[in-house]
Amino acid sequence: MKPTPAGSSSEACKAAGQAPQPKTQAKPAQAAGQKVLVTGGGGYLGFNLGSSLAKNGASVILLDIRRPQWELSPGTEFIQADVRDEDALYRAFEGVDCVFHVASYGMSGAEKLQKEQIESINVGGTRLVIAACVRRRVPRLVYTSTVNVAFGGQPIEQGDEDSVPYFPLEKHMDHYSRTKAIADQLILTANGTSLPGGGTLRTCVLRPPGIYGPDEQRHLPRVASRIQKRLFLFRFGDRGMRMNWVHVLNLVQAHVLAAEALTEAKGYVASGQAYYINDGESVNLFEWMAPLFEKLGYSQPWIQVPTSWVYLTAILMEHLHLILRPICSMPPLLTRSEVHSVAVTHTFQIAKARAQLGYAPDKFSFADAVERYVQSRPGRPRGSTARTVLRRLLGLLLLLGLLALALHLLGLQPPGTAEQRR
Repeated sequence: MKPTPAGSSSEACKAAGQAPQPKTQAKPAQAAGQKVLVTGGGGYLGFNLGSSLAKNGASVILLDIRRPQWELSPGTEFIQADVRDEDALYRAFEGVDCVFHVASYGMSGAEKLQKEQIESINVGGTRLVIAACVRRRVPRLVYTSTVNVAFGGQPIEQGDEDSVPYFPLEKHMDHYSRTKAIADQLILTANGTSLPGGGTLRTCVLRPPGIYGPDEQRHLPRVASRIQKRLFLFRFGDRGMRMNWVHVLNLVQAHVLAAEALTEAKGYVASGQAYYINDGESVNLFEWMAPLFEKLGYSQPWIQVPTSWVYLTAILMEHLHLILRPICSMPPLLTRSEVHSVAVTHTFQIAKARAQLGYAPDKFSFADAVERYVQSRPGRPRGSTARTVLRRLLGLLLLLGLLALALHLLGLQPPGTAEQRR
């Protein structure tokens, strides 16, 4: 994925289109008449969240470095600003009742290797957001974290907020996960901060997995592009591997409920709390992605390779990307952390969110999102069967060649990448 500028939600993109049309909307009891601000409001999640709040009576500010690609809903205002701009945040936060800090950077692809930018946005920007909340006496702050604060490549099955600690910061293999963990802790530590002139800052964090839904512009188009280029010829990891996903509308619902749960009317039940948020289902990635392969007209991955091979190839790709970055852009097909995300089970319970927030995820189908994506993209002619076979063989040879080169140049043993066995 092409990196987005500072302060932009990690889902932001330039593609033209219409605003997503949700089939359900969260019904916030406290939204009417309030003024809320969403950092990263130009991105997929931030825009959907702001639109939902505006439709239920809130005055909404969407703050982002880039304008949303969708038409603004009545009741929303867009402010173009960087989350690392202290003065801009101070001006934007005036009179705000609740801040949803969604903006982040470095979630996937080549972005994951931009260390300085990731650090300055995810950690530096979060510090400034907290400071602006205090200076402007904003009483509520909801942070969009990630399951990666706890997952670092070791299996987690039905983990919860009490039993699964933060993954050690020094052991994170990617800057995004490490910095999100730091920001997660900063937000929770800020809970209970006294505000000038009286009052208290109440904070909580939500930890979702990957997001999907209509018009999602990060995960689905990236995978689809790789499929069309015949780069996903192989699969790896144990076939029993499981993970979670969350539909954008379920995640919007969780944010709205979390903000409500930081109010006196709800007994401040979410104050200082963290919540895992997902659709309430665990899936195997390759099985879950089957509708995408089918709708694009391609067969599913048919070559099974050891995870250790893929991991070593990812190491080489990361090194090549960094070496060649001054000359040309060569985004890695997969990074090391993405290999672990695909190969290692990591599932989380949502019982706490159900009990304390009243979170009740609706049922959605990934196939519906795929159908919408396929309908919105221009048609592509399919190659001949012979050409397809040739591409598969060339792809396999390239993979083996990269593996051999990785073993020769790096001489590294991939930690914790042995296949899961049951």
